[in-house]
Amino acid sequence: MRLALLRKPDPDHLDIVHDGAPFRIVLRRRPTARRLTLRVSSATGDVVMTLPARTSIATAQRFAVSHGGWIAARLARVPERTLLEPGAIVPLRGVPHRIEHRGERSRATLAETVGEEAVIAVSCEAPHVPRRVRDFLEREARADLRRSVETYAAALGQAPKRITVRDTRSRWGSCTARGDLNFSWRLILAPPVVLDYLVAHEMAHLREMNHSPRFWALVGSLCPHVEEAERWLKRNGAALHRYG
Repeated sequence: MRLALLRKPDPDHLDIVHDGAPFRIVLRRRPTARRLTLRVSSATGDVVMTLPARTSIATAQRFAVSHGGWIAARLARVPERTLLEPGAIVPLRGVPHRIEHRGERSRATLAETVGEEAVIAVSCEAPHVPRRVRDFLEREARADLRRSVETYAAALGQAPKRITVRDTRSRWGSCTARGDLNFSWRLILAPPVVLDYLVAHEMAHLREMNHSPRFWALVGSLCPHVEEAERWLKRNGAALHRYG
């Protein structure tokens, strides 16, 4: 007990270098962990190491260095980020749109077709373009989610207590025990069948708070494109986190 009290607090990260490239590794100590583990998020590129309760930081450092090649290989697979700036191509409901800055005078952000090209037209001071595009995408997500929820609420005869839209990392959607639904705004980037399926999935949890055969039967009865949406998410879901 005395030794534990005297131990220095853990750093929140480690820095290593592999083949001249620096990598930062976030540390998470878990009393229930039985061994050191490394994870690279395909969504954010964050490198996270989980440590058992008694593993020293020196041991963690050696472990990280010995896995430098593995970390580099995993990070090479993470899609490059696309900033929400003029000229960038961003999907809206699965359709690529080019962000077009139309001057400094503030006006509503719009999605429209110019000739044969789909664009997101932004009119504001240049430094505010990314925020305006992000706000626009969130508004569109809220509108689509609300319409889909209303459709399934009518089918189920049951509605959620509240709908929240966030930038979630580990889940596209969730349902709380009290009946609140939470969704990622990034679903607006995917084809409409994906957003619609995620809403059906979480709405079904209002009645079945599990993933039992009865739950999946309910989802299938509500949504006709479960397999299509699941396949799309498996192939492309991680890439939605590259935007912004």
